[in-house]
Amino acid sequence: MKHSSNSTSRRRFLKTSAVLGAPLILPSGMWSASLKGAGPNSKLQVGLIGMGKRMQSLLRSFARFDDVQITATNDIVDARLKDGTNRVLKEYEKLKRSTGELKTFADFRELLEGKETDAVVIGTPDHWHAIQSILSARASKHIYCEKPLTRTIGEGRAVVKAARENGVVYQTGSQQRTEYGGKFRTAVEYIRNGRIGELKKIHIGVGGPAVADDLLNEDLPEGINWDAWLGPAPRRGFNEVLCPIGVHNHFPQWRRYKEYAGGALSDIGAHHFDIAQWALGMDDSGPVSVTPPEDAKATSGLVFKYANGLEMVHGAYEGRSGCHFFGTKGYIFVDRKTLESDSPKILETPLEKNDWRLEEIGSNHQRNWVDCIKSGKKPVADVEIGHRTNTICLLGNIGYWLNRPLEWDPKKEQFKGDKEANALIHQKDRSPWGDLV
Repeated sequence: MKHSSNSTSRRRFLKTSAVLGAPLILPSGMWSASLKGAGPNSKLQVGLIGMGKRMQSLLRSFARFDDVQITATNDIVDARLKDGTNRVLKEYEKLKRSTGELKTFADFRELLEGKETDAVVIGTPDHWHAIQSILSARASKHIYCEKPLTRTIGEGRAVVKAARENGVVYQTGSQQRTEYGGKFRTAVEYIRNGRIGELKKIHIGVGGPAVADDLLNEDLPEGINWDAWLGPAPRRGFNEVLCPIGVHNHFPQWRRYKEYAGGALSDIGAHHFDIAQWALGMDDSGPVSVTPPEDAKATSGLVFKYANGLEMVHGAYEGRSGCHFFGTKGYIFVDRKTLESDSPKILETPLEKNDWRLEEIGSNHQRNWVDCIKSGKKPVADVEIGHRTNTICLLGNIGYWLNRPLEWDPKKEQFKGDKEANALIHQKDRSPWGDLV
């Protein structure tokens, strides 16, 4: 197995930013069009962007697919790029599978320019998702992007637009729709078939909103392109909490800070609010109002209300994380290890022949994406779905930050009569990235 390095300097990284607004050169729809219906030896060539903790799992999943070939890796930390690349090589060695040349890139844009990839997997911090997704779509690369989809609501809509305009298949990494033994899928089917009667209230037990970055500046170690890590985020000094030094085995806490992400409310909320939207049949819409708790210091208790009057509460019910659905005939609780109800009949009675069912898609989220690239279908967590779920998380954040009731128009994606709230739909990114979204 060959391995080649194609790293770029910091100067090159910044120099190429002048052409960010221009579409990249690859033709649209190349893999799905050319390999749709092709033979078993056809392979999807995949590049990996961001070789951190989450990508360690994703690369193992993709390496196991006979019709997928990992052909490129990228990271802005030298040690993680080397480690991630070696993990890919070792995975193929363990599987006794041969690969061609595996290229490495310090600048993700050079990965996108190459012909060795048909698709990309994005596992970078949230504040990078929009830019990398838009440029990938313009390069006609199909996209698998980790959740939450974007750092702002405006970025999310821009990503959907780019994916649609360029005809790429885009899967959001909301794997609760496919995995965990089908618990969430079962809950959705039973709720939508009226097993708990008319749905009246939902409790989503996840953590609190994002806070402002208050970390101290630290000395920048060798081997980290810090300006490339910051990208569109406000300029600040290096801190290891945001970007761990070298290879690490934890999920870094950039997730906590609003400059880069949406806090635990978005990080885990992007999973559980996604199930609520699914159960409500609201994958293309959302709530119409947000009401924060009376206590301005509270980090739970915010209420989302839908047009039909249903309320969804951000906060654990009886101290339990996960999703509680309450109806006129009982409740269903679902989390990754649990599916239960207050009445055995609700879950133990099988669905009938004419009951509403979800489409059968298998039990692997990454596999669903690959299959949809082949078929041209939308994946189970299509980009619009990922954007709408993430919008709920970000609406919650804005509600906590402003600490007042807000009215939301899910069709126009604007707050009604609130200039200050609308200013938070998207904050302009740091130059030279600000003109892209």
